[in-house]
Amino acid sequence: MKHLRIAERACLGIHILSMAFGLAGLLLVLPNPEFIAGLSPLGLHAFSWGMSQGGVSYIILGAIAVGLFAYRTLGLKPFLAFFVPSFFLSLSSELIGTSTGFPFGAYHYLSGLGYKVAGLVPFTIPLSWFYMGFVCFVLATAAMEATPLVRWQRQIAAISLGAILLTAWDLVLDPAMSQTPYPFWAFEEVGSFFGMPYRNIAGWIGTGVVYMTVATALQNGKQFVLSRRELGLPVAVYLVNFIFGASITLVLLDAQFTVPTLLSTLFGVVPALLCWRLAPVAVSDGNEAAAIAAEGGVDLPALETAAK
Repeated sequence: MKHLRIAERACLGIHILSMAFGLAGLLLVLPNPEFIAGLSPLGLHAFSWGMSQGGVSYIILGAIAVGLFAYRTLGLKPFLAFFVPSFFLSLSSELIGTSTGFPFGAYHYLSGLGYKVAGLVPFTIPLSWFYMGFVCFVLATAAMEATPLVRWQRQIAAISLGAILLTAWDLVLDPAMSQTPYPFWAFEEVGSFFGMPYRNIAGWIGTGVVYMTVATALQNGKQFVLSRRELGLPVAVYLVNFIFGASITLVLLDAQFTVPTLLSTLFGVVPALLCWRLAPVAVSDGNEAAAIAAEGGVDLPALETAAK
């Protein structure tokens, strides 16, 4: 399991560095063309490659880091139960959305996020739905474990809270990616919520709820709860992705966009930190057994029997 942890942390570190490089380019370099003009041919080539592939790189690395984390802590089947529906459901929603305007509003993707499936949706978009949706759900699930609710009530509450955390992140992501001087997608209608249509928010919540519900159903309703110590990577991923979007929104857009940033903080960052703080200090042996099974191929039922 040690090699998986090392790979997971390496991918997380490069994921963060990729976002830091992207922020430096968007906030410091591109607004100052004299800096670009002073670059050597090699430096200009490296900068151009970084700006064109940076968005693709940080999303892929985030998905790999979270995928390794899910496999290491929960096991192969729970990982696939999250990855498969998140990828295909989000891709389907995005393809329908870019074709019809439902459920996110009329929009289209520009360049900078990689190859587009059917010429419409960059392949990296479903990956971002996976890794951000997963960290939101596991944070919400851990927090619900501290409540007196019965299991099915905790599951419904975790799905609802997870979808809210995911949508709160989009409140700073959408302005940063669609309304700055260097956009990655564009709305084809003037939205009433700081340039975004309200149905975009409803679309995010709905897609998040469907994805998390299907992922839960694929596990036969079984809930994997991670301890506070294990949730270090999920909360770190959530915070750095929020900071990425918030930094672009606050620096490159006018003061009115402080409002969605504050809303994202209130409904995303604060609850995410509370979820981490409310997570149990220790959990039952079920998660540990899943992790051992993932690494060594040990029969999980046998481990569960031994734990009993």
